[in-house]
Amino acid sequence: MAISDPIADMLTRIRNGGKAKFNSVDIPGSKLKTELAKVLKNEGYIRNYKSVRDGRQGILRVYLKYAKGLGHSICLLERISKPSRRVYIKSKDIKPVYNGTGIAVLSTSKGLLTDKEAKKVNVGGEVLCKIW
Repeated sequence: MAISDPIADMLTRIRNGGKAKFNSVDIPGSKLKTELAKVLKNEGYIRNYKSVRDGRQGILRVYLKYAKGLGHSICLLERISKPSRRVYIKSKDIKPVYNGTGIAVLSTSKGLLTDKEAKKVNVGGEVLCKIW
């Protein structure tokens, strides 16, 4: 069965894996998902990720991160821009997510950037998701 929104599928797998206390989750691979995992790792929301070859499109294995005694390090994963409704934002309209404690991931002409990075380089784009 074809997945109509692969980014939402990735976020859902990470959210469900965190609630079930999995060590890692396997996601069908793509370049966009790998870049999103890179942003999540750089911001400290996941431990690590790696691409596994399987003879088809590949698998992105994401290793989840847990805080001691608090559970999963990600409290909220929210998909903003969807295939049916794209959400774009200008650099001057970018607002902090949860008073700066969370991030918004934007797809820009410079690649995938967090809201803070996009504001710093003065570029807008499509808001993929918010993470807190």
